[in-house]
Amino acid sequence: MQLLVFILAYPFLWLISILPFRLFYFISDLIFFLVYHVVGYRKEVVYANLKLVFPEKSKTELVTIRKDFYHHMCDMFLEMVKTMGLSKDEVKKRYNVLNIEVLQELEKKKSILVLCSHYANWEWNVSMNNYVESKGYAVYQKIGNKYFDQLIKNIRSRWNTTPITQNETVKTVVRNEQLGITGIFGMVSDQSPMVAKAQYWSEFMGVKVPIFNGAEVMARKLDLAVVFLKVSKVKRGYYQAEFIPITNAGKQTEKNEITETFLRETEKQIRERPEHYLWTHRRWKHHNKAPNEIQ
Repeated sequence: MQLLVFILAYPFLWLISILPFRLFYFISDLIFFLVYHVVGYRKEVVYANLKLVFPEKSKTELVTIRKDFYHHMCDMFLEMVKTMGLSKDEVKKRYNVLNIEVLQELEKKKSILVLCSHYANWEWNVSMNNYVESKGYAVYQKIGNKYFDQLIKNIRSRWNTTPITQNETVKTVVRNEQLGITGIFGMVSDQSPMVAKAQYWSEFMGVKVPIFNGAEVMARKLDLAVVFLKVSKVKRGYYQAEFIPITNAGKQTEKNEITETFLRETEKQIRERPEHYLWTHRRWKHHNKAPNEIQ
């Protein structure tokens, strides 16, 4: 059944990937109409998330943000498909890196952990590897359908990038260190961990939630340099990226320092342009489950 679904879907995805951008975004508008107005995919979840973190905003403001978010979400997921046929020159034109010298200087000394959130277009982040010498790695979570999982890996493997799972990350860093290889590891770090496995709780957008801190644990244990990748949407189909240094040496940071810096930088992004965050993600689903000592 997994193979059948993939065989049926792949021709449509391939066709989307080769469309001219004007027609490509026309298709995105059609999908937006279906997803938002007909199916109503997770509209209540999105509204509940927005209302929770923006209690000061009116219903009209929240509904406007929600609608703008769905427009962006449809664009972004189709842009991931577009990566299948996107040339290096085209992605450089559409994904502008403002200060790549931050990575270029750090990679001369050690491996780097690049943290980002589900904001703007995180799929095109892998194109940063067009500008550096180090080997690039994209840390990802496997999906259930093995054929689509392989397709995602193939898409993210473009531009000198190797997809690896979270479980493979530490041993990859250690092996690289033994071989004298510096690597740049990109990780989306705003996931919501299971309550039973949560090692850290903090406020995110003013709400107490469990925080994924695996990136910090790895950075401090392996003494990685850490930067935050801020991606902004300039206009439809165009993004710009800026690297914000967090530390040159993970071992020299205080406990929770890296995690808190990441959270605050992510909050700044969201408050600037909230419609570009992934609000369908149930990021605050455990907000009322904090242990008594945390509350």
